[in-house]
Amino acid sequence: MAAIFIFIWLFASVLSISSASSPLLINGSTADAAPDCGTGNPIDDCWRCDPGWADNRQRLADCAVGFGRRAVGGKGGRVYVVNDTGDDAARPAPGTLRYGLVQDEPLWIVFAGDMTISPAHELVVSSRKTVDGRGARVVVGDGGACFAVRGASDVVIHGLTIRRCRPAPKLEAGMSDGDGVHNSSDVWVDHCTVEACADGLIDVVVGSTRVTLSNNLLRNHDKAILLGHNDDYTDDKAMQVTVAFNRFGPGLVQRMPRCRFGLFHVINNDYIAWQKYAIGGSASPTIISHGNRFYADMAKEI
Repeated sequence: MAAIFIFIWLFASVLSISSASSPLLINGSTADAAPDCGTGNPIDDCWRCDPGWADNRQRLADCAVGFGRRAVGGKGGRVYVVNDTGDDAARPAPGTLRYGLVQDEPLWIVFAGDMTISPAHELVVSSRKTVDGRGARVVVGDGGACFAVRGASDVVIHGLTIRRCRPAPKLEAGMSDGDGVHNSSDVWVDHCTVEACADGLIDVVVGSTRVTLSNNLLRNHDKAILLGHNDDYTDDKAMQVTVAFNRFGPGLVQRMPRCRFGLFHVINNDYIAWQKYAIGGSASPTIISHGNRFYADMAKEI
């Protein structure tokens, strides 16, 4: 394993730079004009400053940073309320999460209260959707399937617990992740807890780009984040992903993230007691890593 690990790092360009020289300044995002209410996090300051945020949920669409900053989700669309935890992939019923996800219109999806949804088949997210879990404790998976963003654009997933995702019947390879992003663009996953899935926790693959993964807690799993399909899939050269303000661990082993081909900005993340390595890559990625904090329980590869 040591020889393989050295090979990976020889073919990855890993840069550690100051924020002044970064091409991805956080304060250059659409959240720049928001007032600072003291969290120190530009995403949270963008919407938490407003005590009436629940009456203006779509303000969140202006708060993304990094490569996925243009992901507006269902901004401008109507609010759809999930009040039914049932799931029928063949005939989705109004009130269920799946019904909202498959509609051919922009939707801002919220939840009537705390709930656990265990889909029998993967939840395919269509374009112009925001899944907004703020104000409720929403668990997706829990022994069922989870999300797949496939061939879509403008998708925001915020404030969910995504755990114990399992492959659905006749599931395609690579689709048992907590969040699988395939051939999609302008995607933002923020403030989610993702853990203990069958494959990776979050995979961004097959030509996806302009993605931000921020403020998430990833824990209790082997492979955390994969960015890039495989070493032969050269279309991922156009991939651009920001990984910011996340907490990695406890209980993770590797891929925080693992990068291929594209351009990746890994900034201001916390790493706690990983087992193999934290940040890695192959197939000549460019990884800009700065402002990260590493707490190792023993000598570790970063």
